[in-house]
Amino acid sequence: MIDRHNSDLVLIVDDVPDNLSVLHDALDEFGYTVLVATNGEQALQRAAQALPDIILLDALMPGLDGFEVARRLKADPATSTIPIVFMTGLTETEHVLSAFQAGGIDYVTKPIRPMEVLARIAAHVQGARERRQARNALDAFGHATLSVRAADGRVLWQTPLARQMLLAHEVGDGQQLGEAVLDWLQAQAVVHATGGRPQALTLARHGKRLTVALHEASAASGGASGGEDEWLLVMSEASDESTIEALGLAFRLTAREAEVLYWVVQGKTNRDIGEILGTSPRTVHKHLEHVFEKLGVETRTAAAGLAMARVRQLAATR
Repeated sequence: MIDRHNSDLVLIVDDVPDNLSVLHDALDEFGYTVLVATNGEQALQRAAQALPDIILLDALMPGLDGFEVARRLKADPATSTIPIVFMTGLTETEHVLSAFQAGGIDYVTKPIRPMEVLARIAAHVQGARERRQARNALDAFGHATLSVRAADGRVLWQTPLARQMLLAHEVGDGQQLGEAVLDWLQAQAVVHATGGRPQALTLARHGKRLTVALHEASAASGGASGGEDEWLLVMSEASDESTIEALGLAFRLTAREAEVLYWVVQGKTNRDIGEILGTSPRTVHKHLEHVFEKLGVETRTAAAGLAMARVRQLAATR
């Protein structure tokens, strides 16, 4: 188990033992916790397991070279925000450009000068820490945030809470948005482009509501790629579980009938409810017929009135 309480963690990736030794000793002396990897595959594995604060990455290694390692790290949301400083003996423009295009934030040339490396690490680790703290602060206030590409739903970065919500509501796998959220995002991108006001998406699962909203102030802001296809989404979660359960018990409804009645009270149409619950408007209509029968009413307004009265009664007794 790595103790990171009082120090930043640096992963050094180099296939030359002498380089590893020099850097390890210098970093250790200045109080960093150091991990090493001697090839690309090992680097990917250790980065995913330890999530270092920064990676020093040799550009040219046998097998999986540093450029490919960087591309894979940046493609994985779990490691995409880790700063990568390339170490290379190649100073030609094409190699420097390759380093930045692969996701590097900086580079140092060999032979390595430890004091230069230490200065660059300190600057980049501080910046990464500030960005991480900002994202964690969003989570602390319940605002799960992620950046995605509208074209294909690729998750570019996400806060820990955002990843948790995506998985819990089954609307993404942490790397890709699910179809329902992606369809919504692409539609709202069109609305935004034509000067309209984007609408939030609400989905329900097991008595919990997930609301996904487009952060208009940061939409189309460019991001790392400079394109207008990257969007900042903010997700929040609320629980209706206790109210839905109470409605089910009060009127002897099935779990799905209670959910349908709950959303009728919220003023949602059958189409809206179908989208929220992941079913068709026709199925919602069938459930609603059963609800009317059990409540002894004939209209949505009457059903909503009975349900609202019950909800107020429950609130008064809490």
